[in-house]
Amino acid sequence: MMFCTTTEKQNEMTISKINVSETLKSVETLLKSDKSSSPQMKAMMQLLVVIINLLLGKLGLNSENSSIPPSKDPNRSRGSKRKTKGEKKPGGQNGHEGSNLKKFVNPDKVETLEIDRRTIPPGDYRVVGFEARQLIDIEVSRVVTEYRAEILEAKDGQRFVATFPKGLTRPIQYAEGVKAQAVYMSQQQLIPYDRVQDYFVDQCGIPISTGTLFNFNSEASNLLEKFDAIAKRQLIYSPLLHADETGINVGGKNIWLHSVSNDNWTLFFPHLRRGGDAMQSMGVLEHFHGLLCHDHWKPYFNFSCLHALCNAHHLRELERAWEQDKQSWAKKMQDLLKEINEAVKAATGSLSKKDAESFRKRYRDILAEGDCECPRQISNKQTGKRCRVSQSKSRNLLERLRDYETDALRFMTDKQVPFTNNQGENDIRMTKVQQKISGCFRSMDGAKIFCRIRSYLSTCRKQGLPPTEALRILFNGRMPDFIAKLE
Repeated sequence: MMFCTTTEKQNEMTISKINVSETLKSVETLLKSDKSSSPQMKAMMQLLVVIINLLLGKLGLNSENSSIPPSKDPNRSRGSKRKTKGEKKPGGQNGHEGSNLKKFVNPDKVETLEIDRRTIPPGDYRVVGFEARQLIDIEVSRVVTEYRAEILEAKDGQRFVATFPKGLTRPIQYAEGVKAQAVYMSQQQLIPYDRVQDYFVDQCGIPISTGTLFNFNSEASNLLEKFDAIAKRQLIYSPLLHADETGINVGGKNIWLHSVSNDNWTLFFPHLRRGGDAMQSMGVLEHFHGLLCHDHWKPYFNFSCLHALCNAHHLRELERAWEQDKQSWAKKMQDLLKEINEAVKAATGSLSKKDAESFRKRYRDILAEGDCECPRQISNKQTGKRCRVSQSKSRNLLERLRDYETDALRFMTDKQVPFTNNQGENDIRMTKVQQKISGCFRSMDGAKIFCRIRSYLSTCRKQGLPPTEALRILFNGRMPDFIAKLE
């Protein structure tokens, strides 16, 4: 059995005023010097020390040094990220262009206020103008429109009835505005059905059942079938895509929501699995041959395209290697990646060949230092068995940065490649908000409806079209102009 002492590189961990790290060091020292215990007892104690070290490592993980999302990090800093006081005063800074509430050019109502002549001195006056002030208010009310189709009857008893507007097929039904508002609240603002129902009853005096709300969402999803195909086509031929995935709860079971997006288009897709099967079922990446930005999830490398890795993930992993394992090479690499990013910004998106090679050399030199500081573990040949030795997280990170150097540093010389995968992460983030607010999806159909509608609304927002307007256009049986011209 191999035993690697890792306590020296742990942060000082104190629990209930007990310095656990120092205690573990003392235990390991005693184990090494103890001659009375049997080999079996020593092996068991060493195993326990390893397990405790692993648990200590997990206790030290947070959203700043691992992939733990901030929403699941109870110890995250909720205040300002400024380390010292007095750097800047709260509020707008000097030179900042503020924004004020501006008057509307065409107000909905105009009321003229006349001077009470009894309050001013007697005399002849003429009107020379007005001083205008505007008051913004809101009216939430129900509007019921009754269409009365004229009926004409001939002498022979034959009747003719005027034509009702298209879509009005029942004695009473909900108009497009109600449908758009309901879908906006449940799918864009992520409000649960019961609360949407309360809003319509309390504020608008309109009774709507939760089943009807689901039907509105289902109708919107069906109307977006054509959009789904167009979005896939646009993403397939995009030069750069961002990909990400996250777990969602459907009927109490965890499934996966996959996302591919760019600056103009978004596509979400739910699947029972996380990996190649889901990505192929989505129908985009298997046909994509551009540049894919992601967080190094291995199945992405199965597709025939170029890759760019998210350096925000690298920075967090390097932070963990420095904080928990005290790897100085990790701190140097973290600082170097930040320096390169600033240099790329200063160079308007792309470094010269000379500068890129200089940074690349420093990158490799730091990894070479890491080889000495964090060497690869070798199997114990005395056992006569060939087996794969588990490496530390820091060593795995070092080897990954070396093996995928081109993908990690692609942002240095390719202007279209970002430093991080923030586009993909921002697009998928609202899914986590939905899970926190609504809890879960009741069925896979509900998850599919959510993904298709959110794909449409996210895309429309990127194109400058407000969600409510996008939904009104949809329920009127049309597509926004930017989609219609691609049909």
